[in-house]
Amino acid sequence: MGQITSLFARKMVAAAKDAVDARELLGFAGLDADEAWDPKVMISDEAYYAMLERMAAETDVTALPIKVGASMRCDEYGALGLAWKAAPNLLGSFSRVERYARLWTSVVEYELRPHPRGMLFILHRAGPRRLGLRLSNEATLASAVSLSRQVSPVPVAPVEVTLKHLAPNSLDAHEVYFGCPVRFEAEFDALLLSHETLDAPNILGDEGITQFIVSHLDAELAGMKDDTSLERKTKDAIARALSEGLPKMADIARSLGLSARSFHRRLSEHGVTFQTLTDETRRELALGMLRDNRYSLSEIAFLTGFSEQSAFTRAFKRWMGQTPANYRKEHASP
Repeated sequence: MGQITSLFARKMVAAAKDAVDARELLGFAGLDADEAWDPKVMISDEAYYAMLERMAAETDVTALPIKVGASMRCDEYGALGLAWKAAPNLLGSFSRVERYARLWTSVVEYELRPHPRGMLFILHRAGPRRLGLRLSNEATLASAVSLSRQVSPVPVAPVEVTLKHLAPNSLDAHEVYFGCPVRFEAEFDALLLSHETLDAPNILGDEGITQFIVSHLDAELAGMKDDTSLERKTKDAIARALSEGLPKMADIARSLGLSARSFHRRLSEHGVTFQTLTDETRRELALGMLRDNRYSLSEIAFLTGFSEQSAFTRAFKRWMGQTPANYRKEHASP
């Protein structure tokens, strides 16, 4: 199961104000409303997405991710926020995030990719496109724009914002905030930024601070266990392969650049098996898709690697103690 900083969860609840029960929602996500905000406290991605979906059942969340993204501040990101500010320009800032995002989340990877009109800052997040994930992606891209506007001496507006999911009923909040076209049902979740925007010197760019902070972040990154990310990468690879049937361990190992023997050994060293990760992946995918009424039960069965819906139903009852249909009645998002 992936991890996300609790800062975003607390910001989401705070932005909704009196429209939701903050104490109840934070408790639902495993957080204490009375504790100080600590970005280093992590929660599971499943708990975060489920919390957002619970909020959506109580209030209109269309503009919520934009409000939360706009409220994010560099100082709230600790050493990574300082590295962002001290970079020589926004290209350097985004490069820091591309490299060090693992210190903040195990479920998102970022990529800078050249584009004819500038540079794409792409957000990669695996998993079914459930409502909670979609809201989280919007907030993440909005926060990147907010941080850019705090450090750049020139007005920052992307050339374009693209999102893979369907558009909400209203785009007013999105287009006003980003100051550019926002296109849904696109190939990527991404910001397209011009070279002029990326090359403008940051207000607080400082090479000395940059070198010090980057060395600190490199040390912190080196201290993380690679096998934690291996587990996450394994589950992502399994998720991508399930629509073609139940994957074999040797095929997943090969996709990760490992021999089957080495792959088995590294998983065993940390007390997990390929079968366990496969089962967890199927269950997590099924739970996410059941919360979204766009997927039929037969489609969910297919996308989680079952040849028949009846086999999926039996497995789900083993996982959750109830049928997929009953789970959907209790948890599906509006």
